[in-house]
Amino acid sequence: MLKKISVALCGLAMIAGSLSAQAEGDKAKVAERLTAAGQVIDQIMATPDKSIPGGILAGASCVVVIPSYKKGAFVVGAQYGQGVATCRTPSGKWSAPVCVQLAGGSFGFQIGGQATDLVLIAMNQQGLQDMLKNKFKLGADAAASAGPVGRNAQAGTDWKLNAEFLTYSRSKGLFAGIDLDGTVLSQNQDDTRALYGTDVQFDQILGGKQVTPVEARPFVRTVAKYFVAARNK
Repeated sequence: MLKKISVALCGLAMIAGSLSAQAEGDKAKVAERLTAAGQVIDQIMATPDKSIPGGILAGASCVVVIPSYKKGAFVVGAQYGQGVATCRTPSGKWSAPVCVQLAGGSFGFQIGGQATDLVLIAMNQQGLQDMLKNKFKLGADAAASAGPVGRNAQAGTDWKLNAEFLTYSRSKGLFAGIDLDGTVLSQNQDDTRALYGTDVQFDQILGGKQVTPVEARPFVRTVAKYFVAARNK
């Protein structure tokens, strides 16, 4: 009997160890994605004449980054990519991030085999409310428009009046607006759980009610570096 109990306990210990190792591995992948997302923003903003205009940075409610940290991650007709999102809280600070995924549509994000970085920016309170949901479709549930770039982007264009989200792509060093109508943005619950170690509600995180994990702090600081600075000018 004691031998059976000992074997059972050893088995449970092995299972627990395996689950713990898997959880750490999943968290490491999310941390890698957060690092890549911060790098995407830094690289985009490194060329002011071809970056996100200051007026958009200042007015943004939320920022979503889908980095192509792995080539070939985006395939036509399948899940396009994994990313992270953060929103501006009532205090003016940026929230802890949630993990998201973008899927759907009838076009590809690969150009000559090179995956594309994507950036989505919520521009008003309606866009913020869409982000607080755990799933919505661009172009149907939320109006989206290809975002302008550069310092001299016109302020009176349709996007300023109508778009809840501005959408951008970056591939082979080129940064420009992109049409993402028909794609669905939703919470990646498994990766969010991996990052926080437990299930946390989507709106609780983006509403600023969740402490930012250590792994996510560099990404949030990078967003604040550009988006808060623009508002303070």
